Amino acid sequence: MILPIGAVTCALCIVIGGLIGSAAGERISDKVKDTLNMIFALVALSMGIIPMPGLKNLPAVVLSVILGTLLGVKLKLGDKVRTGLGKLAGGRCTEEFLTIAVLFCVSGTGYYGALVEGVTGDHSILLAKAILDIFTSAILACKLGKSVSLLGIPQCVIHLVIFFIARWIYPLCTQSMIADFKAAGGYIMLATGLRMLKLREDLPTADMIPSLILALPISWLWTTYITPLLG
Repeated sequence: MILPIGAVTCALCIVIGGLIGSAAGERISDKVKDTLNMIFALVALSMGIIPMPGLKNLPAVVLSVILGTLLGVKLKLGDKVRTGLGKLAGGRCTEEFLTIAVLFCVSGTGYYGALVEGVTGDHSILLAKAILDIFTSAILACKLGKSVSLLGIPQCVIHLVIFFIARWIYPLCTQSMIADFKAAGGYIMLATGLRMLKLREDLPTADMIPSLILALPISWLWTTYITPLLG
C-alpha cells in the first residue's frame, strides 16, 4: 500500500519551520531575514526556470497561462484565495502572505511530486521540496509570524487530493503533457519569485492557478490536432 509520506512531510515541514521561525524571529537580524528572503526568491525563480527547457509545446503552454489567468481574473480567484487565507490567518492576509501561499501551495514541482508519489510510491521529489519548505517557512515566519505554519493545511489538502486521484490522471497523461504541465507551473513560480523580490508586486499569481488545470488538456489537444496540421 502506497502512503502519502512525501505529501504529509511537506506539510509538517511548513508547520515546524513556521513555529521555529516565529519563536526565533527577534533573535535573527533584519539583514539576515532580508538576505535569505532574496535567496528564497531566487530559488522560486529557479523552480520556474528549470522546467522550461523540458516543455514540448511552447504555444500550448503560453495559451494555457493566458487563458488560465483570464479565467482566474474573471472568477476573481485571487480575491477568493485572499479571503480564504485571511480567515485561516485570523484576518491578516497581506499581499506578501498571499505570495508565500502560492509559493507553498501552487508549485508545479509539488504537484508533479504528488502525482509521482500516488502512482509509484516514490517520495523523493516531495521530500526534496520539504527540505526547502522548512527553511523557507522558518525565515518567512520570522517576519509574518505563526500564520505561516497554517499554510501547511491547504498545501497538505491539495497534495493529498492529487495523490489519491493520481492513479486515474497519470496513466492518461503523456510525457509531453506532464512536461507542459510542469512548465505552466514554472510560469507561476517565476511570477512568485518576482513578487518576492518586489520587482513586480502586481503579478496575479493566485489568478494564474487555473493555468495548471488547463495545461494538460490544451497540451493534449495541441499534440493531437494542431501539431499534425503544422506538419
